[in-house]
Amino acid sequence: MSNQHSAMGLRPMTLTQKILYAHAINPPKQGLKAGDLVRIKVDWTIASELAWNGMDKTYSALGRPKIYDESKFYLAVDHTVDPVTLIEDPRAQKLTKLSRDFAQEVGLAHFYDANETILHTKFYRDLIQPGQIVLGADSHTSSHGGVGAFAIGLGGADVTVAMVLGESWIEVPEAIAVEYTGKMPFGFTGKDVILKTLGDLGRNTVAMERSVEYRGAIDQFTPDMRFTIANMTAEFGGLNGIFEADEQIARWLKARPRAQDEAIYYRADEGAEYLDTYQINLSTLEPQLAQPFSPDNVRALSEVNGMALDGAFIGACTTTEEELVLGALVLERAMANGMKPVQSDKRLVIPGDLSIVETMRNAGLTEIYEKAGFKVGVPGCSMCLGIASEKAGDGETWITSQNRNYQNRMGAGSLAWLASASTVAASAMSLQVTDPRPWLEEVDQDRFNKILGQHNPQAVEIIHSEPQAISEAPSTTQNEQAVRQQNDSAVSAIEAQIQRFGDHIDTDAIIPGEFCHLTDLAELGAHCFHYVAPGFAERVQSGQSILVGGEGWGSGSSREHAVWALKGAGVRLVIAKSYAFIHKRNLVNEALPYLQLEDPEFYALAETGKVIKADLNTGEVWLDGQKFQAQPPSTMVQKLGEEGGIVPAIRHHGDHVFAHLAQA
Repeated sequence: MSNQHSAMGLRPMTLTQKILYAHAINPPKQGLKAGDLVRIKVDWTIASELAWNGMDKTYSALGRPKIYDESKFYLAVDHTVDPVTLIEDPRAQKLTKLSRDFAQEVGLAHFYDANETILHTKFYRDLIQPGQIVLGADSHTSSHGGVGAFAIGLGGADVTVAMVLGESWIEVPEAIAVEYTGKMPFGFTGKDVILKTLGDLGRNTVAMERSVEYRGAIDQFTPDMRFTIANMTAEFGGLNGIFEADEQIARWLKARPRAQDEAIYYRADEGAEYLDTYQINLSTLEPQLAQPFSPDNVRALSEVNGMALDGAFIGACTTTEEELVLGALVLERAMANGMKPVQSDKRLVIPGDLSIVETMRNAGLTEIYEKAGFKVGVPGCSMCLGIASEKAGDGETWITSQNRNYQNRMGAGSLAWLASASTVAASAMSLQVTDPRPWLEEVDQDRFNKILGQHNPQAVEIIHSEPQAISEAPSTTQNEQAVRQQNDSAVSAIEAQIQRFGDHIDTDAIIPGEFCHLTDLAELGAHCFHYVAPGFAERVQSGQSILVGGEGWGSGSSREHAVWALKGAGVRLVIAKSYAFIHKRNLVNEALPYLQLEDPEFYALAETGKVIKADLNTGEVWLDGQKFQAQPPSTMVQKLGEEGGIVPAIRHHGDHVFAHLAQA
C-alpha cells in the first residue's frame, strides 16, 4: 500500500474498488468494501442497435430528455446486420433505422453504422482509457477491463438512465483473484487462457456476481489477449474482469491516433480483501475447446482430435485482430505444407472492424483466407448470435472462435464448439478438429509482429494514482408521505403455481435473439422459452405462476427482453438459488419481484404445479406446509421495487433519483 494511500486513512482496496471509489459520490470516508452501496459517476455508456431497440422504449418513457454528454455515448450497428439482412430483413432495417434516427436526433459523436465495426472492437481499440467506468447494454462490456477500466454489462434501462443522468448505482462486489503462472509458447491466445480458466474453475461458480482481477504472469498477455479474457468473464459469471494497466498497455495506447490524456493508472493495495485467489498454470497448456452447451464444458484438443465438423467460423467480438492474423498465418503454413481445403461452403471469417479489414488486406491475409475456402465478410456479430443471414443448420457441428455455445446460439439446433481462431483455422482445412501447433511453430514471428505493428516497442513510464472521492451536497428530501403511501399499496404476498426449471438457464433460452426486435410484452411473452419449453406461455396462465429456477438464473446476454418476456407470459415472481448480476438488475428495473433462496430442501419439494406462497417484504416462502427463508433484498432494490421500477422512480424523483433513494 502506498504511503499516500495510507496517509489518506483509506482501507486497502482492490483495483475495482479504487476505480469505483474515484467515481463514487459521497462514499464512505474510510474507502470502499464489498457490499457498500454507492452512487457512481459514469464515463461512458455504450450500446448496439439490438439493445437500442429496448433502450429507445425507455428513453421515450422518460420523455426523450437531453442526454448527459453526447460525446460519451457510443452506439454501433452490429448485432443483426450483414449486407443480406439489410436488404431483405424488415427487423434489421427497423433496428438500424432506430439507431440512425437517434444518432441524428442527439448529434452523437460516436455512431458507427452497419458493417463498420463490432461494438466492443472499435471502442476497445480507439476510445476506452484505464481507470474509467463503462456501462454497456451488452454483457461483453466486460471486455474493456482489459485496459484497466471498470466495465460492466447492464440492461438497456440501466444504460439509458446512465446515458441521461451521467450516473448510476452499484453494490460494491466481492472480489476474487485469478493468478496465472507459467510461460506459454508463441501462438497461444487469450481464448485458450480463458477456456482453461473456465474449465478449471467452472462457469457461474467462484466468479458469480464478483469482480475478477487477473494477475500473475500477465506480462506475456498482449492487449488483445487481455481483451478476450476480460470479454469472456461474462461466461465465467463475473460482474467484471479487470487487468492492472501496465507499461504494455501504455505503449499500446500511445500508438492510438487519439490523445490519451484521460488515462489514470490504479493498482490494488497490498492487503486488499479477496475472497480467494485461484492459480492457473499455463506451462503445460494445450489448445482448448468448449463442448456444447456450456463454455466451461472444456476439453483439451487431444481429447477430440479428428472429430468431424460441418463448418468453421472465425469472428465475433471476442476474436481480436491478433487472432485473425494468427489464423491466416496458420492457414498459410498448412497450405505451404501441401494441405488443401476439402470442398465446403461452410467456412466464414468476419473481421471485427474496418481497420482490421485494412490490415488483413495490406498483409495479404484476406487472400490467404479465401484460398483456404473461407468467405470473408464485413464487420458484424454474424453467426455468433444466429440472427443475421448466416446461420448453422439444425444438427450441424461448427467449430467457432466466438464466446458462447448455448443451445441454438448459432441457429436452431446448431452445435457450437468454442476454440481459438488458430485452432478453428487449422481444423477448417479438413473439417476435422486439428492441432494448430505444428503450423504455429513455422510462423514467422517477426512478420507476425510487423503486421500488428508490434516490432519496435518503445519504453514508456506510467505513474500510479490514488483515488479521490467526489463530494456532493445532500439533495432535498422528497415528500416522505407520498413514498410511504406508495409503499403501503405495493403487493407483498403472492400465491401461485410453480413452473420449475433447472440450473444455468440463460437469457438466450428465456427469449431467443431472433425475437429481440420486439418490445411488446404480450408478443415477447408468447415466445418465452420458445425452444427449450415450447408452450410455456399457455401453461403459465397469465398471472398465475411463480417461476422456480436453480443456479445462475438469467446468465448470458444482458437483454432486458428476457424480463419483458417473463412479464408478458404472466410470471409473477422468480425464485432461484443465484442470479446473473445483469438479469437481476433487469428484474429490479422492470419491477418483476425475485427472491434468492438457497435451501436445498425447498428445491427438493418444488415441483411444477404445486402451489407456493411468498412474502416479498420478509422473504418468507411457504411450500407443502413448510416455511423457507430467502435472502432479503438490499435497500436500493426494495426502494426501486416500491417505486414500480426505474422509470417510475425517475418520474417521481427526477434527476436526483439515486440521491433520494440512497438517502432513504
